[in-house]
Amino acid sequence: MGKVLFVSAGPGSADLITVRGARALADAEVVLYDALADAELRSYAPHARWVNVGKRGFEHSAKQSEINALLVETARQHGVVVRLKGGDASVFGRLEEELIALAEAGLDCEVIPGVTAALAAAAQAQRPLTRRGRGRTVSLSTAMTEAGQLRAANTADTEVFYMAGRQLPELATLLQRAGWPADTPALVVSHAGRPDALSSEHLVAQLAEAAAQHAERPTIVVVGAGGSPLCSNPAPGKPERAA
Repeated sequence: MGKVLFVSAGPGSADLITVRGARALADAEVVLYDALADAELRSYAPHARWVNVGKRGFEHSAKQSEINALLVETARQHGVVVRLKGGDASVFGRLEEELIALAEAGLDCEVIPGVTAALAAAAQAQRPLTRRGRGRTVSLSTAMTEAGQLRAANTADTEVFYMAGRQLPELATLLQRAGWPADTPALVVSHAGRPDALSSEHLVAQLAEAAAQHAERPTIVVVGAGGSPLCSNPAPGKPERAA
């Protein structure tokens, strides 16, 4: 029986993968990859067999069970199997289900971290998610639940919503109901980490204006401190520890 390496590919361009992730790909005999993985990543594992498992967002749970079964079967037949996931595998990557499947099958595995889309979005727009004196906490959440319900929250200085592109008008309403003032800065970034990334700045009440620009593109919405314009005079106080 072989070993499964969960490799986090990063949120976009192939060169956002970590050095450790690239080395894992070089050792792979088989790569089971997600739909959003950059095709250029194949150059890191030219001799491996690549299998597209193609899962996007909240597909039916039967699809995930099929991936679990294929992962176990492949690991039993090969020495090194890479499960390539977009972004960071531990952030909305359905990693838990696959780890459980491998554990129940008695198979060894390793998780290699990577860059999640929220970080790529912040870098793209040059808007740090944490800010000295006014941005101490960050929350990552999916705008849409698996049950198909749109939710918004006001639990951190910076709220980051994944998979939000199709619900921007309704999200604007729910954010205000959750307590965000209508004039709170909001940043919208689509295709974060890719050469064709787009970013736009809005107020919470005007999020609907971003819908056409970011239509049909994986989209991140940053609300609060992390979505604000840069401030040349941060709030005074003791230096904060690195987040």
